[in-house]
Amino acid sequence: MKYKDFEGTIEELVQKKLQEISEKERVKILHAVESGSRAWGFDSPDSDYDVRFVYVRPMEYYLRLEPKKDFIEWELDEVLDINGWDLSKALQHFHKSNAVLYEWSNSPIVYHITEEWTQIKDLSKGYFSCKAASYHYYGTANKNYLEYLTDDMVKYKKYFYVLRPILACKWIEKRQSPPPVLFQELAEEVLEDEMKPFVEKLVQAKTKMNEAEKGKRIEKLNNYIVESLWEYKQKICQMKDDRNTDWKALDEYFAAFLKNN
Repeated sequence: MKYKDFEGTIEELVQKKLQEISEKERVKILHAVESGSRAWGFDSPDSDYDVRFVYVRPMEYYLRLEPKKDFIEWELDEVLDINGWDLSKALQHFHKSNAVLYEWSNSPIVYHITEEWTQIKDLSKGYFSCKAASYHYYGTANKNYLEYLTDDMVKYKKYFYVLRPILACKWIEKRQSPPPVLFQELAEEVLEDEMKPFVEKLVQAKTKMNEAEKGKRIEKLNNYIVESLWEYKQKICQMKDDRNTDWKALDEYFAAFLKNN
């Protein structure tokens, strides 16, 4: 795929943009991935590229007293959506067991990775909360269902925005670990066999449709969604709070990282 006047591929363009960010913002990029529908495996022909990255600045930046910006919004147009988080923000969100950050960490499409990020990823395992992540995925599924899938004609892509978080809840219940990012991997592991033919047909229809196209609501999938949402609303309420509230490991890592880099 070409991009305006750029002669290379999108992947080469992303690398060029990451280099620009590093030089102009004076940051070290630790990890950069594809997020959203392309990483999930159900992008449309006209889907944009959602590039997410984690970066760190020189130690002096963190020693200043004035309020500091902890994110970079670099580019947003019809093809590229590029933004990133400061390492301090990322570590704070790992402490909260932020499900989106775990997805960045496990994305199957990696544009850049460092040994430091491998260490951070290993550290983050001790902060994954099944209840917090399940609550996030339930909320995402419920919101998208109510907003997009209750009319007679619906955007088929939105089914994946509901089914994927439901399957993520099922994965967490079964495996007690962060769910994989790819929809297909989730479906193969935790989707009920009787539902797989309906989802396979949905996948086939979706690959031929653009973002804005709609089709007739699929009652079998809608009924499955409603039943699953009710089930996980009950289950999550009964789950114990399993968050790791200790800051020590993250604090020590961040301090040592800045000192050594």
